[in-house]
Amino acid sequence: MDKLIELASTLVSGAFIAVLAAWLTNHSRNRQEQQNEIGALRVQADAMTVAVAELQGAAAANRLLWEGPAERARSFLLATLAYIGGAAQARIAGGSDGQSVLVGMGQAAELLSRDHRASKQNAATVREPLTRVATAAATLMRSPDEAVAASTEQLLNACSDIENTERLEAAMEAFGQAVRAATAPRLSWWARHRAAPAE
Repeated sequence: MDKLIELASTLVSGAFIAVLAAWLTNHSRNRQEQQNEIGALRVQADAMTVAVAELQGAAAANRLLWEGPAERARSFLLATLAYIGGAAQARIAGGSDGQSVLVGMGQAAELLSRDHRASKQNAATVREPLTRVATAAATLMRSPDEAVAASTEQLLNACSDIENTERLEAAMEAFGQAVRAATAPRLSWWARHRAAPAE
């Protein structure tokens, strides 16, 4: 009888150890997968943040170089000088007043056309950072965390109107909060149980 009890005890302890080992293995694997997902989310969020910063920089440079009051004044001054120079050149060559005006206007129009073309080419430099934003957003919008997916979509929409800095900043803040919440360390059952208020 003692041998039977000893055998039953060995079987029960072996089964308990096997169940415990299986539970620990599953728990460890789940924890590792969770850590991998959090790490991947952080990398994707960083890529999104960098892409938005590049887009903001490209838009600011475009504004500074081509859209500011100083740049408009420069364009006006150059067009005026081109008009005067063209008109004077036509007058020196023996043209009438009407011909001088037409040549001057043609010179000014040519200069403004080149300036406008250069402005458009510079504006196209915003396309590449915008593409990077869309690429970074694509993965984040498929995130299982609904707050991350929604805030990414909100940020992507804000990037389409890059001149609205208040909207973009609010979208960046919401995105940052969602990512911080999604990547915050998960409390264990025991820690959640201890933190719960006693009823």
